[in-house]
Amino acid sequence: MRSPNGATINELMLATGWQAHSIRGVISGVIKKRLGLTVISEKLDGNHCYRIEGA
Repeated sequence: MRSPNGATINELMLATGWQAHSIRGVISGVIKKRLGLTVISEKLDGNHCYRIEGA
């Protein structure tokens, strides 16, 4: 997610072995709320791409 292009849910699922709803929960609950990082969600080619702002 820190790369300039970010990562899709499918890429994150492959990297972690987690299900999509778990990844979205971590993005919302841990990355955004606990760590205070800004996560940008963009829809590219029909897929949501998540990236951390300023990365």
